[in-house]
Amino acid sequence: MGRRVTPRGPFGSSCVRRSQWAPVRVKPEMSSFAWMARGPLAGLARLSAAIPCIMFVVLVLVAGSGVRAQTVAPAHGAAAAAKTDSAEKTPDKMIVEADELVQNNDANTVAASGNVRIYYQGKTLQADKVIYNKTTKRLFAEGHAKLTEKDGTVVYGDRFDLTDNFRDGFVDSLRAETKQQTHFSAPRAERTSGAGPDNETTVYERGTYTACALCKEDPSRPPLWQVRAKRIIHKKQEQMVYFEDAYLEFLGVPLAYVPFYSTPDPDVTRKSGILSPTELYRSALGYGVGLPVFFNLAPNYDLTLTPTVFTSQGFFGAGEFRQRFENGMYYIKASGIDETDPSVFANPPYGSSNRRFRGDVQTKGDFDLNEEWKFGWDIIALSDKYYLQDFAVHSPTTSANYFSESISTIYLTGQGQRSYFDLRGYYIEGLSAQDIQTQQPVVHPVLDYNHTFDIDPAKSNGIGGQLEFDFNFTSISATTASFQSVGAQTLDSAYGLYNVCNTYLPGKTPGTSCLLRSIGGDYNRATAQLTYQRKYIDPLGEVWTPFAFVHVNAEDLSLNTTNSHTFSNGGSSSTILNSSQNAFVSQGASGYVTPALGLEYRYPILATTSFASIIFEPIVQVIARPSDQIGTQSMLNIDSQSLVFDNSNLFDWNKYSGYDQFETGTRSNYGAQLSMNFKNGGYASFVAGQSAQLAGKNSYATADAANVGLSSGLDTRRSDYVAGATVAPASFISFAANSRFDVDTLEPRRIDVVTNLHIGSFNGGIQFARYTAQPLIGYNVTREGLSLNGKYDFMKNYFVKGNVTFDMSRQFYPIALTGDIESGSFPIAAMGLGAGYVDGCTTFSVTYTSVYQNNGTGTLNRNQTYLLSLELKTLGDSRFSQADATPAPSTVDGIK
Repeated sequence: MGRRVTPRGPFGSSCVRRSQWAPVRVKPEMSSFAWMARGPLAGLARLSAAIPCIMFVVLVLVAGSGVRAQTVAPAHGAAAAAKTDSAEKTPDKMIVEADELVQNNDANTVAASGNVRIYYQGKTLQADKVIYNKTTKRLFAEGHAKLTEKDGTVVYGDRFDLTDNFRDGFVDSLRAETKQQTHFSAPRAERTSGAGPDNETTVYERGTYTACALCKEDPSRPPLWQVRAKRIIHKKQEQMVYFEDAYLEFLGVPLAYVPFYSTPDPDVTRKSGILSPTELYRSALGYGVGLPVFFNLAPNYDLTLTPTVFTSQGFFGAGEFRQRFENGMYYIKASGIDETDPSVFANPPYGSSNRRFRGDVQTKGDFDLNEEWKFGWDIIALSDKYYLQDFAVHSPTTSANYFSESISTIYLTGQGQRSYFDLRGYYIEGLSAQDIQTQQPVVHPVLDYNHTFDIDPAKSNGIGGQLEFDFNFTSISATTASFQSVGAQTLDSAYGLYNVCNTYLPGKTPGTSCLLRSIGGDYNRATAQLTYQRKYIDPLGEVWTPFAFVHVNAEDLSLNTTNSHTFSNGGSSSTILNSSQNAFVSQGASGYVTPALGLEYRYPILATTSFASIIFEPIVQVIARPSDQIGTQSMLNIDSQSLVFDNSNLFDWNKYSGYDQFETGTRSNYGAQLSMNFKNGGYASFVAGQSAQLAGKNSYATADAANVGLSSGLDTRRSDYVAGATVAPASFISFAANSRFDVDTLEPRRIDVVTNLHIGSFNGGIQFARYTAQPLIGYNVTREGLSLNGKYDFMKNYFVKGNVTFDMSRQFYPIALTGDIESGSFPIAAMGLGAGYVDGCTTFSVTYTSVYQNNGTGTLNRNQTYLLSLELKTLGDSRFSQADATPAPSTVDGIK
């Protein structure tokens, strides 16, 4: 068997370890042999046994190890003796401690008794009595016999029969405990050594092996699991453990048998061999079993090949190469299949029945060029967008569930004490049926740079303060424009998958207006901002921060107005018109400048009570900018579409999420925050406020190509109210919430609530979110959801867990759901159940998950997964997964 990280074998393992009979280096400080007697007769023992003791030592050291023996030098000659020992570099020295030492000249033996300890080559032998036979050159230890290896392994036995160098011999009623808390036992074991210090073999007759702790009250009681074999052979040089006629027992009951089984020894972390099998079942693939083979090519690189056979689709191959350097690492993974029956998959665009050969290549690297600079990549290439999901191939570049995409990137980053540099390129591949690949932008590249300077007042005529420079450059390209209807979504007539428009015109009228989500063409934009601010604290403790900045934006837009994208299924057809982009944005070069002056006021008020320390802080900001940008703007908005106004950005000078849009006019942000630190360790913080457009054009009320800003809560002269709270009054509970309320009616427009509980053996959480409809920006119905999760540990090692997510938005759909997914105001979108057992040597779990997902055909699929997992410490883990997707019985307009 082999091992990448943990050892594996037929019992679902992948083990690798190092021999418990590890070689040790001779410690140079053990330059002489010493014998010490202890106890009431210590003085007499020293006098009467001195000569036999010295003879015993001479015999052991000369006959046993061929090393020149030395007697203990007198005190005045100790330094000279030590110097002589050091000069001659004697490699093997022994120290014996005992209460009594007796020499039998007739039997030619030397016996040590009473708390015997023998120290030799880093090993320690302890027993009530040890007899050395000078004729056979063997040691016999009995009575609480115990041998401690240099690597920490401890061997117990009723009787030890060893050579005088501890390398060969027999042990009766053996029980061995390694430093990894693994245990061997056998009625009798034999250890033999070959040429070389590491060439040792230990054979356990009728032995057992386990990683479970033995019962302290009754060590003979069977552990939770153990491997029992006719013979267990541990070969130190090979770093392998072999089992012959082996059974896997649980609580002493045999459950599995293999005639022969091998695994790396407990210490080894990497070893070539076969890893644990992988199992998978899916209706389109059949049953699949893979057998990973690990090749430990060198200490810093390895290769894993995993051939898999599916009963319905044939041979599936996968491989991974990994290499690590002093300053980083990289890997390359690839997999593929020549399908036996592609027809079981859906026809395009719902599936990939038109492809026979399918596969992927993935690579990731991360390197530290020096302490400040890092270079890396994370790239994936796919045969088709359904491959990863169809064959359960994991990729760190993908996101799942309702939004599924793969993002490849290459990057260079630098981090200084007051500066930051980030250069990245992106390639995005949509993985759902609704995605049109020609609409996905290629980013080549995006550059972010930031540098903050502290101005020394002594060197600036008392000016002082802080200067910050921020720069962004973005370059993207796409072939086809992406449009979305305002209000109810209009889908193509061919497949009912893709967003199209009845009328390709910008505006705010549902049914007759469109949003331009991304362009077909080339877009380059550079944005720079220089900011100065200085903080003043007056004698009353009020904090005044005047600031000024200049924001510069330059862009060049070249639209592809000739190409169009047509969908046709042989009957109906729909077309996305690239030429319609001209109605939304202006081509060519454009740019603008926005200067600003502002002032921020804060007045922290501190108070101390019997239960908490309190800080209350009112905050007011005023930012004055021109009514409009100085210059021209294309009205394109790509990176600023995720505008969410809440307490987290209440006091931001510009609340847009990106660089394509920027605030105009004079605006004031005002509110207050309160923080409390309780004396029991708890805390609470609250923030609330509002923003107001004091003068000039409100940019949030001015529609751009994507209508961003409309329905945001900032598009009125006085904004909606926002508030947030984080409360943890005690260690067992925490609560966080943020919300936005209508400025006129105080109706909640946006609510996010998260609560976590930790009460005894129970851990749980509640999350609720509700966002009212925003048809002007494409969200035609209210979005509402509730998620519950919990885990309960009981009976010390057992647990149960569960989670459920309710998609409460369905009650707002224009057509009601029917069948097994209709459940009133709380329809289940996802759920999971699980139970298991965990201790120091075993982890066992059974889980079930059910998730409703849009399959791209206008219906919901119910994806169910059953997972059985068993992990045995040092032996490895085994998992069996069965997944299936069945259509939910209804089709809903608006769920797409």
